[in-house]
Amino acid sequence: MNRRGEYGKLVRDRIPQIIREGGATPVTYIAGPQEYRSRLRDKLGEEVAEFLEADDARAPEELADVLEVVYALAADLGIGMDQVEEIRRAKADERGGFAGRVVWTGNR
Repeated sequence: MNRRGEYGKLVRDRIPQIIREGGATPVTYIAGPQEYRSRLRDKLGEEVAEFLEADDARAPEELADVLEVVYALAADLGIGMDQVEEIRRAKADERGGFAGRVVWTGNR
């Protein structure tokens, strides 16, 4: 059950086929546009949580899962990853990135 009390979860496109190949019969349906966007947001939270719990060996795979959801969210919003990168770059130019490892603890 997700945060809105709905059952099921968004899965990768080939998962039903993989389940069938394993001898089981998946029960699925195709989400409408609003449900799809909502479930993508849920999936992003799920994948970020898995990344945060992962050890260094599993972290790259989990980070790739986060990125896959980001790609899907961008497409759903009608933008390409080139546009996302453009926005990211503009924000980095204006505010910086995170390579400096700066930790803010407040103001005086």
